[in-house]
Formats: sequence, C-alpha cells, structure tokens
Amino acid sequence: MRSLRFIALLALSGQIAFGQQVSSAARGTPLSLDDAITTAHRNNPTFLQIENNLRTSESQVRQAYAALLPSSSASFTTSYQQGGTQFVQGVALSGSSADSRQSSYRLGLNYSISGAVAFAPRSARANRDAAEADISNQAEALRAQVTQQYITALQSQAQAALQDTLVQTAAGQLELANAKMKVGAGTILDVRTAEVAVGQATVAALTAHNQATVDKLKLFQFMGVAPDTAAQLTTKFAVAEPRFSLDSLLDLARKVNPDVAARKSREFASEMNVRSARTQYIPSLFLSTGWGGNSFEYVDPNLLVNQTAASIAAQSRSCFSQDSIRTRVGLPALTCGSGQLSSDQISAIRASNNQFPFKFNRNPIGVSATLSLPIFNNYQRESQIEQAKVLRDNALYDVRNRNLQLTTEVTQAYLTLVTDARTVQLQEQNAAKATEELAFAEESYKVGAKTFLDVTTARGTYEQALIARVNAIYEYHKAFAALEGAVGRPLR
Repeated sequence: MRSLRFIALLALSGQIAFGQQVSSAARGTPLSLDDAITTAHRNNPTFLQIENNLRTSESQVRQAYAALLPSSSASFTTSYQQGGTQFVQGVALSGSSADSRQSSYRLGLNYSISGAVAFAPRSARANRDAAEADISNQAEALRAQVTQQYITALQSQAQAALQDTLVQTAAGQLELANAKMKVGAGTILDVRTAEVAVGQATVAALTAHNQATVDKLKLFQFMGVAPDTAAQLTTKFAVAEPRFSLDSLLDLARKVNPDVAARKSREFASEMNVRSARTQYIPSLFLSTGWGGNSFEYVDPNLLVNQTAASIAAQSRSCFSQDSIRTRVGLPALTCGSGQLSSDQISAIRASNNQFPFKFNRNPIGVSATLSLPIFNNYQRESQIEQAKVLRDNALYDVRNRNLQLTTEVTQAYLTLVTDARTVQLQEQNAAKATEELAFAEESYKVGAKTFLDVTTARGTYEQALIARVNAIYEYHKAFAALEGAVGRPLR
C-alpha cells in the first residue's frame, strides 16, 4: 500500500512550487515571461492602436513645418461656347454668332505667415512627445497585465498539480480503509467515506485543470496571438523578503513611472496649446503671385477668312468709288487693290485663329500682399484662449492627482508584499504541521488508536493547508508584480 507520508511529502515538493508544470507529457513550446511580454508588445491589438497614434502626431509635425513654406497650385481650363445671343435677366447681350473654344492655365504661388503658423511646429512636437509618452505608458501597463496573467496561469497549473496529489492522497486512504475492513478492523462506512473523498478530489482536480487551460487562454489573448494550451510556462521566481525600502520605491516611482510622465507630457502640450491660442493677436501676412495665359479660336477656321475678305472687298469698293470722284474733279487717281485675299494671307489668317488649346497669350504678372491685423472677432479669440487655459489647468490637476494616487498605490503594494512574504512563511509552517498531523492520524488508525473520522478530519486540514500554501506563494508573486506595476518598471 502506498505510503501516505510519502504522498504528503511529495505534495510539499517542487510540484507546487512557483512555475512548476503539470506533467512532462503535457509540455509544449517553452514560453518565458519575457517572451510573452515581447510577443504582446508586437501583437496586442489595443497596444498597436496606441502606437498608431504616433503616426498621426508625426504627420502633424511634418504638416506644421510644411506650413512655413510657400504653397503652389497649377490649373488648366478648357471651355466651349456655342454661338448665339445670350440673355441675362431678360436682357439680350450681343455676342458672337460663331461657335468658339478657349483654354487657359495658371501657376500660382502663395505664402502666408502668422503667429499660429510660426508657433505650430513647437506645439506639434509637444503633442508628438505626449503620444510617445502614451506609448511608453501603455507598454508598461501591458507588461503588468501579461505578468499578472502569467502568474495566474502558473497558479492554476500548480493548483491542478496539487489537486492531482490530493486525489492520490484520497486514493491511499481508500486503500487503507479497504485493508482495515478486510482484516475486520474497519467498517463499510469508512470505505464509503473514503470513496466519496476520492470522487470529490477527482472533481476538484478536473475543475482545476479546466481553470488552468482557461487562464492560459487569457494569457494568449493578452499576447494577441493564437492560443497554445500546451505551451510550457518556464519562468520561475523565488520567494524572499523585500530588500528595498518604501522611501526608495516612492522616489523611484516619481522618477520613472510612465503614467506620470505621460500626464506631464500632456500638461506641457496643453501649455503649448495655450500659447498657440494667444498667437491669434499677432498680425498675419499673405503674399500671392502667379503666371497665366489664354488661348481662343473659332471652331470654323474660315470665319476670320470670310470676315477679312468681306472687309477688304468693302474697302476696295469704297476706294474705287472715291477714285472715280477724284478723276472727275481732276485729282490724282488712287491705287486700289484687287479686293481679294492672297493664298498667303488666307494661310496667315487661319494660322492666327489656330490657338486652341496650347498656344497661349501670356497674362501680365501680378503680385499682391495683404497684412491682416486682428482687432475684434466677437470674443471668439478670447473664448478659445480661455478653453485652452481650462484644459491646461485640468492637465495640471491631473498630474497632481496622479502623484497622490501613485503614493497610495506604491505604499499599498509594498505593505501587501511584506504581508504576503510573511504569510508564505506561516503557511509553510502550517503545511508542514498538517502533514505531520495527517501522518500521525493514519498511523494511529492503522493500530486502532483513532477512527477513520479522525483521519478524514486530518486530511481536510491537510488539504486546506496545502491549498493555502500554494495560494500564499502566488499571492506573493502577484503582489510583487503589482508593486512593479505601481512603480512603473521591473524590480527583479
């Protein structure tokens, strides 16, 4: 028959120590705490969203610097106009009866400078620094979350291993009850009581193994990757009395806590926003210049030819008429042309009409400058400045509140850690005493000095002591992780 003393000592061994795995057959890919944290920083969706905010801040910085440079634009326009009379509000406007088309281009160069534009880069850099501080803060918060869940998963595994050991303990007592009944020293009631104890221990072990799987699933959820329930959690820690003082922890937390640093960055960014709002009192200057041109032609290439031919013919007729009058009165004769266009003239007229779309006539260059002096805008400027001041003051109060909260969190976490370290020592002693009590009860039951009820009572005390010991160990490590989270950096 299996020795219950051996089983009890086995329960107090490394199977329930921090970081011990359930069984070698169930081992999968090794996963240390550092690997889990690194994986979470690379894959956790919430953390990646916070990181994406930095891209927006970087873009705003580039935009702020680009606003100090001139802006330019280019445009090209074409249009077609059908010939005919146009009417505007019932009034007929005379226009060309021929179809036409035209095009134009413009290259513009503008430069605007104001107090807000000049101060924008500094304000944008402050917001970018605040975004970087938020990322550092979220990275530390994620590290604390993963650490706590890693410890929780280890605790569940240790509890499952302990429950397996308690099943063996209950099974050993069942064997002892059966042996006593065979020799006539026990009763069937003792056997049934032992069988119930085995069943209850088996159910507790099944529940503990399920919880270990669930806690590991949550760990991989924080890591942001697909779960591997067979992964082997390899990181181990030792239980020791804290060697640092509360004052040193408070000083360290005030220097390195990323949440406090992030809030200070937001406070500075709010101050920059106040200064940016005050630049609305500064005058602004706007400069503009540009280059452009137009092209125009009639759709009918013979339109100008016919108009010119008709004009020359009319001039020729008028010339011949005047020449006949001058001849009759004895004046010298006039030299009148033929009244017809030559082929070269016709080609030249058609070439002058062929302008669309890229034969432009340049417009004259113009430069304009505008100096704007803000005087009164219906209290809008003052309202914006006041809103910026309120946000800055709230950010300042937020930093003060976070410092007060930091002192409370670090102090509470430190006191809890000291208490949990002492609790581990006491629970170690309780577990050892409970083991001795159970062994004594079993030996006394074998020789008939005690009843099976005494053995059952001792086993209940033994189970409670072992479970309390396991919980005390992991509560200590959770308290240590909580202290690290409160300080804002690892301490071991």
